[in-house]
Amino acid sequence: MLNQELKNQIVSRVLPGVRTPGQYVGGELNSVVKDHATVRGKVCLAFPDTYALGMSHHGLQVLYSLLNAGDWACERVFTPLPDFEAGLREHGLPLTSLETFTPLRDFDVLGFSLQYEICDTNVLTMLDLGGIALHADDRGPEGTLVIAGGPGGQNPELLAPFIDLFVIGDGEPSLPVVCELWTGMKSSGLSREEKLARIAAECPWAYVPRFYEPIYGEDGTIVEIRRTRDDVPASVRPCVIQDLEGTPLPTKPIVPFVETAHDRIAIEIMRGCPWQCRFCQSTVIKRPLRYRTVETIVQSALESYESTGYDEISLLSLSTSDYPHFEELVTRMSEVFTPLGVKISLPSLRITETLKKIPALLQEGRRSGLTLAPEVARDDMREQIRKPINNTDLYDGCAEAFRRGWRKVKLYFMCGLPGERKADLDGIVEMAETIARIGKEVTGRYADVTAAVSNFVPKPHTPYQWNGMKPREYFHWAHKYLRSRVRVRSVSVKVHDIERSLLEGILTRGDRRVAAAVEEAWRRGARLDAWTEYFDANLWWKTFEDMGIDVPFYSQRERPVDEVLPWDHIHIKYGRDYLAKEQNRSVVQLEAMAGAV
Repeated sequence: MLNQELKNQIVSRVLPGVRTPGQYVGGELNSVVKDHATVRGKVCLAFPDTYALGMSHHGLQVLYSLLNAGDWACERVFTPLPDFEAGLREHGLPLTSLETFTPLRDFDVLGFSLQYEICDTNVLTMLDLGGIALHADDRGPEGTLVIAGGPGGQNPELLAPFIDLFVIGDGEPSLPVVCELWTGMKSSGLSREEKLARIAAECPWAYVPRFYEPIYGEDGTIVEIRRTRDDVPASVRPCVIQDLEGTPLPTKPIVPFVETAHDRIAIEIMRGCPWQCRFCQSTVIKRPLRYRTVETIVQSALESYESTGYDEISLLSLSTSDYPHFEELVTRMSEVFTPLGVKISLPSLRITETLKKIPALLQEGRRSGLTLAPEVARDDMREQIRKPINNTDLYDGCAEAFRRGWRKVKLYFMCGLPGERKADLDGIVEMAETIARIGKEVTGRYADVTAAVSNFVPKPHTPYQWNGMKPREYFHWAHKYLRSRVRVRSVSVKVHDIERSLLEGILTRGDRRVAAAVEEAWRRGARLDAWTEYFDANLWWKTFEDMGIDVPFYSQRERPVDEVLPWDHIHIKYGRDYLAKEQNRSVVQLEAMAGAV
């Protein structure tokens, strides 16, 4: 049911003064509008970043399609850009959904998809603008249930004061259950706390922060994470889809009015990863490995194409070339979509002998650059991070791509890994330049090669979660050193912003005490910190200083394996013991590397 009066006010009073107003009006192709009087409940999916990024997120389209296929009204909201936020505040208007211009406070459930810890302040912006009390303890028994899930919530403590309930694991089976339970208790007379306790008791993957209390020791570390109720689980285990094939893909994805980060169809072909890289959080939290059939993927892609008209289809997974029927899939996709002028994109390729077959499998589709993630360039460091790849496979694959018309290669690396040496940085440049020279050998001109280097942040639920992050000075030196080593003009080194990485380090690894500083930084104006034009590092560092937050204690300190971590009550498939064993093996390998130098 459209709130026409509120829409008119926003359109006439706010939108004339904002940039790209098309992102705030809704009504896109394949969006769904339902009469609120005829549905079981109202759910709003909240993506705590801009429309351009949120509409490129496959998970949002999946959940939107899933809920709207049933008798729920599922709508969307994104973080407004500063000009739209200012306009709403100036005119005293709330943040609303795109479908019906319903204020966020009027939904039964508001669900945040947390993809990146740097976006935490965006959650506060959306709650505040949406008319929902910032702190979970201040919400009444019938107020909107605020939930959150996604990889950015694997350490939920930074947002614990603001979120009623975190969903750990897969959202497709868990979100409908939470919505059902919450709306089923509407007008029951139960307090908000009792309602949340019932959900937590029934759903082992539901984490309600108010029922858990961290106990700190004199040295500032956590001694214990104590339950405040006996009827909630002592530890929270992820919700897992066992049958991915039986979980429908969205075949009528929403087509945005404005340009987004990825204007294309996305099809998830596999969930999980067969590899166990020590730095990678996704490979840990996405287990077990599950697949869709070739027929399901091709048919879903064709239906999505027919309902959108997109000219690019991206086959998504953590490691697309490890899909067990990869060659058959790419061949079929190319046969079906190349005659239609549709490009097949493979954004996540493992460097194996399969790599050199890919250019031929894609036939004559439009060719962009080849994107690969070797992460490191030296064999002993690969053994250390547990990413076994072969340089011969990498170079052979690039050579074949150049023969078939590709001209650019982008390589993803990390710097600041445990045990990193100058030789590892040298190897990054050497690998990039070798590929550029292979391009010259094959085509007569040097290939354009970009080495994109990110700053390593140890993540929760990985074997490196006990490691410290390198300090600011190290990253400045490493970036300068990498650029100084480049000799081939067609090779460029692009590095991630150091200050943002350092902020990510504390927001990823902090405990509940840091949450107060997140709120204070937001009150001081922190907004859209993932965006260079809005990120203010000095604001954050001054806030931490004023709030007495010891940043290196959280981000740079090496933690003993027996220390209680802020996220220890959130379990993963293989458990903490597995991570500790991998960490101890890593230490042994690091000692061997150091002894070999």
